[in-house]
Amino acid sequence: MDIRELTTERERRPAVPILQQLWTDRGETEILDWTARNDYTLFGGFVDGKLVAVAGVLLTNHLHHERQAWLYDLVVDEPHRGQGYGSKQLAHVESWAAEHDCETVALASPLAKESVHDYYESRDYEKWGYVLEGDL
Repeated sequence: MDIRELTTERERRPAVPILQQLWTDRGETEILDWTARNDYTLFGGFVDGKLVAVAGVLLTNHLHHERQAWLYDLVVDEPHRGQGYGSKQLAHVESWAAEHDCETVALASPLAKESVHDYYESRDYEKWGYVLEGDL
């Protein structure tokens, strides 16, 4: 799999239907705007020239981590799941984060997504807390 950063709208547009498999309630324009943010990096994974996986990351600084890569999106296109492409995407994000002096890669996941939690735990990610939200 060839993984590269998707920087232009033309490069990001084919990622929209894949991202919508995660963000089912978001439209094309909203996703293109989000992925165009200066602090957001979108990686595309290609097999035989076809986009099959995407990963979106923000670099952040927090009191509990000097520098962290926050993994917002990691999606493998439905027909290509189970072939190791997600693991390759994640490994790429981890290498990229290390090159950018990050201490960790972190993400949030819905409580009901136990298989997702199992996947990340199998990759030595650790549940250490909860993300709590309050509507305003």
